[in-house]
Amino acid sequence: MTDKAKRFPLTLSSVVDQKSKTDHSKRSVATPQTATKNAAWESSRPVPVPRTASGAAPAPSVNRSMARPAQTASHVERSDSMVSDGVRKAMVDRVARQGVNDARVLAAMEAVPRHMFMEPGLSSQAYIDASLPIGHHQTISQPYIVARMIEIMRDNQQGGVLNRVLEIGTGCGYQAAVLSLVAKEVYSIERIKPLHELARSNLRPLRIANIRLHYGDGMLGLPQVAPFDGIILAAAGLEVPQALLDQLTIGGRLVAPVGSRHQVLQLIQRTSKFDWTSTTLEDCHFVPLRAGTV
Repeated sequence: MTDKAKRFPLTLSSVVDQKSKTDHSKRSVATPQTATKNAAWESSRPVPVPRTASGAAPAPSVNRSMARPAQTASHVERSDSMVSDGVRKAMVDRVARQGVNDARVLAAMEAVPRHMFMEPGLSSQAYIDASLPIGHHQTISQPYIVARMIEIMRDNQQGGVLNRVLEIGTGCGYQAAVLSLVAKEVYSIERIKPLHELARSNLRPLRIANIRLHYGDGMLGLPQVAPFDGIILAAAGLEVPQALLDQLTIGGRLVAPVGSRHQVLQLIQRTSKFDWTSTTLEDCHFVPLRAGTV
């Protein structure tokens, strides 16, 4: 594999490993202010030494010389056990045991602080293998399925090289952050305006230069910047919209959940201008794919 390392102003894990406490007595709903408060509180901590999963390639190189965001009066307290490198590494080790073998994907999963993409009240569950609510009847996908879908998309005829990828369903921004470490350019569409703003707030303190967020109807894709080497859908439709298939490069891969009550993960590869092949992979469960914006 000859992927070129990308440089970011900050390592994705540079805002992790804070020590404090949290109150789980109140039910939390994701808001755009969440990540802003998280990052403000976490910004004063020293940068930890990045670590990778056992046998995994190191995460892409970063520049740690950039100044951190200034701390504000907003202060979110968390338990150190929720955000430690060890807990995140244990999550990655579990994903590897479940069958994800792509070293670059595993390294990206370990680099991204998943707890920063959800409410403090759910931080204690950030690294379990489960989807969790982020508000507006949407969820952050379970770590395994995030890693699995990206691994499938990277298993292409270009040796895993992904110059431009499209994500349908930005949600809280977590999967886009992981994608940013394995693709040169990441475009992500969200149809729910508050979640689009939430993702912007979550990603802003991480200063990732190669993500472009769009508010719009994901079923239409982004023809103005197509074609894409890979497309990932974070919501399940009865079938994959033809507009998205048309935006794949020849040789490109689209990974999507398909179905209603019973959903399966489907891989679609474009083999020529007018031909695609489809492979059913495994059972899964996602929120429904919907048209339009709200």
